[in-house]
Amino acid sequence: MLALSRAPVRFATAKVPTSRFSSTVATSTPKAPRFKWTKRVLKGSAAVGLAVFAWTVYESRHPLPQFEWDHSKETIAILGTGWGSTSLLKDLDTENYNVVLVSPRAYFLFTPLLPSSTVGTVELRSIMQPIRFLTRFKRREILYVEGNCTNIDPTKKYDYLVVGVGAENATFGIPGVKENACFLKEAWDARRIRTQLLDCLESATFPGQPESEINRLLHMVVVGGGPTGVEYAAELHDFLNDDIQTWYPDIAGKFKITLVEATPHVLGMFPKDLIQYTERTFAENKVEILNNTMVKEVHQKDILVLNKDKELETIPFGLLVWATGNTARPLVSDLISKLPKDLQNQRRGLVVDDWLAVKGSKGSIYALGDCSATKWAPTAQVASRQGAYLAEQFAQLYALKREKSKFVEEGNKPEEFVQKLQPFVYNHQGSLAYVGGDKAIADLPFGIHLSGAMTYLFWRSAYMSNLFSLRNRVLVGFDWLKAKTFGRDISRE
Repeated sequence: MLALSRAPVRFATAKVPTSRFSSTVATSTPKAPRFKWTKRVLKGSAAVGLAVFAWTVYESRHPLPQFEWDHSKETIAILGTGWGSTSLLKDLDTENYNVVLVSPRAYFLFTPLLPSSTVGTVELRSIMQPIRFLTRFKRREILYVEGNCTNIDPTKKYDYLVVGVGAENATFGIPGVKENACFLKEAWDARRIRTQLLDCLESATFPGQPESEINRLLHMVVVGGGPTGVEYAAELHDFLNDDIQTWYPDIAGKFKITLVEATPHVLGMFPKDLIQYTERTFAENKVEILNNTMVKEVHQKDILVLNKDKELETIPFGLLVWATGNTARPLVSDLISKLPKDLQNQRRGLVVDDWLAVKGSKGSIYALGDCSATKWAPTAQVASRQGAYLAEQFAQLYALKREKSKFVEEGNKPEEFVQKLQPFVYNHQGSLAYVGGDKAIADLPFGIHLSGAMTYLFWRSAYMSNLFSLRNRVLVGFDWLKAKTFGRDISRE
């Protein structure tokens, strides 16, 4: 027994031919250093990324001292804090100019995500950037006045005025629109829509409501088939189907969304294949599109339309969102009336030349964004590019004036100096639109058309990259994650 029990021990410790095992070990050992280097690179990258993030956050909360107002320098007065004005402020070298900013809105609003904020996909404050977060970091202090500009005198002698006050929602003179419809252009519009939407849902669940009243309250109508109207209808569909059905089971399946458009198709600025994709997606999501339908009157609980068969039809609604286009603000219309009529012949905005100077203002007034009348569509992308261009133009103008002064000091005549400022050129970078159900469409340069779930990820990444600050990117990213994990917030303020 003892000899038998010890024999296996000796056998186990004896040398056994290991040619196969040794070759296996030999081929696997060189891989270890590779994994070590990979881990080191990943750890190093994470450490560098965290350090950059921390430094960016620190810088954003600790602005440096600024130069004071310099009366020897020219002054630029800027009206508005929209896309054009904010882009101009962001790139303008205030070391060369004094700047006065006047706006009733003390923040920049990232309007492409405004439809998302009405249903809680993102929080409204996540897409708002306080304007002092921008002005406080400029080289010279900026005088900001929170207020409305009510009058512009084009004959007074100021240095430069930049009008970037945007535009109003166009109602086309249709009775009842201003009194009974919700617009979607400002932060307070989003709050009103959210409040009225949740009011409709709660009212529909009130005991004893007749079926006809429930159907009216749960019928959401969007007028306007442009990007804003389409994206709001898409966000509304997601909200009602992903969240409301869970928390309001007694009215689940009774929702109805209708999109009213006066032209033959929605998204008329997009290619035909993307329009068809959008209309198919809306049909799958049971969002009804009424093309060739014109609104004639708006009442408190219904709208009167002229349908595609040229018949008058009454459509009851609980919520009506009006997203049909722009018209000039009273301030802009008043300024147009003070300038030469042969040069200012557009009702929708101020006519500008190739350098964004208002025609008839002798080069002292500039206009950009939705308050200007140009050959380009009134989009955030155009306004942002115009602001960046105008900042560069002011930098060139400052350099040219210094060069001209030196030119005259050397004994030359002022008229011999020729200023060479390049005109504004707009290169379209593409258009995006969300169509619901985690799907989007993209019309990109070189004829590239994209649609579907992957385009939705591209849509989100594009909007994320265009947010003005790291703070907004972090907040919006957390909002998207929160909505995906816990669902949208359905509480009312």
